[in-house]
Amino acid sequence: MFFEREKGGETAVLVHIDLPEESAREDSAEFLELVRSAGAEPLALIRGSRSHPSPRFFVGEGKLEEIRAAVKEHEAELVLFNHSLKPSQERNLEAELQCRVLDRTGLILDIFAQRARTYEGKLQVELAQLEFMSTRLVRGWTHLERQKGGIGLRGPGETQLETDRRLLRGRISAIHRRLKKVRVQRENSRRARVQAEIPAVSLVGYTNAGKSTLFNSMTASGVYAADQLFATLDPTLRRLDINDVGPVVLADTVGFIRHLPHKLVEAFQATLQEASEATLLLHLVDAASLERDDNIHQVEEVLAEIEADQVPTLMVFNKIDLLEQQPRIDRDDEGRPLRVWLSAVTGVGIDLLLQAISERLATVLVQGSLRLQPDQSRLRAGLFQAEGVLADTYDEEGHCLLDVRLPQKDFRQLLSQLDIAEESLHWVTKP
Repeated sequence: MFFEREKGGETAVLVHIDLPEESAREDSAEFLELVRSAGAEPLALIRGSRSHPSPRFFVGEGKLEEIRAAVKEHEAELVLFNHSLKPSQERNLEAELQCRVLDRTGLILDIFAQRARTYEGKLQVELAQLEFMSTRLVRGWTHLERQKGGIGLRGPGETQLETDRRLLRGRISAIHRRLKKVRVQRENSRRARVQAEIPAVSLVGYTNAGKSTLFNSMTASGVYAADQLFATLDPTLRRLDINDVGPVVLADTVGFIRHLPHKLVEAFQATLQEASEATLLLHLVDAASLERDDNIHQVEEVLAEIEADQVPTLMVFNKIDLLEQQPRIDRDDEGRPLRVWLSAVTGVGIDLLLQAISERLATVLVQGSLRLQPDQSRLRAGLFQAEGVLADTYDEEGHCLLDVRLPQKDFRQLLSQLDIAEESLHWVTKP
């Protein structure tokens, strides 16, 4: 795209500053994982602490000199900050360090750009990039005050910066129009599922919690899964049959991360809508992570931001193979499943998860022994097709006795299709 700067090397010096404010604090270990996920080679990590960021360089003069020395020593072409920088701070740092400077948001965007596979995902990434870069255009044109003059080179009277901003606004508008069409298609699919009364279950959780691995284990899919941050970007939907519930739609979504930039949340609204409009959320947690409780809190914050905090949630603690724990279901005082402990890699405990989903989504069941007349063979065939027959016998008078067990909505839907009144059916009590 026209705003991209010349590509440099992937060797980088990392900068992490400890700030006293909890809301501004970042995790240096997670930052290192982000850098590696982006494909960069970290050469040095410069650490420091400040009471508040410097308005001009974010860091102080002494720390700036330390960063400059590290860049020179390692011949690095990129400096990555584990913080959100203002455009002016990035511009000042690049002028002082004579190399590219990228903040945490820019790094996450770069990872997203690498991971996007679908048409919608690529549009969302480009939109987030454009809106992020719109405030940083001036950095690429500090050497140009106005377009060149002379015969054949005179411009329309705009500065190069104004021209780029105009092109930028046009591209953003075009992407919004395309995404609107995609959202309409997604909404139509979602409306069809609602009309068919098919429950939607969405996997959410902190990035690298194991969502895609669990998704593959539950659905026998080939979704890309790797031990890296943001391995999944595009949502994937698969049908899953749950006992006593029937078919459900399982969605694998993008992982969350602390301080997820607001622009990213806005750009990925259509994708995250799968979570906000789900029937049940499976909040996957890396049970072996030292940051487990904080990660849970960060996911809950993003869910509140996308208005999905009111959706019923089942906690799923993954990677128990690293803790040597046994799979189990934790229940509340009423016996309702609250937490499931499992290992997506080994498959241990997935049967318990399916059982817990069934209990959380279970509808009213129709069960009993139904006696059918010989002329009710179509109902018998329909019940078999709906996999609602447990046993099939005949009495001395030649009547068919069916032991049935299936969701009430499926049973009534079948009766409606066959134009049979529920009151006309004859249920028998076995001795």
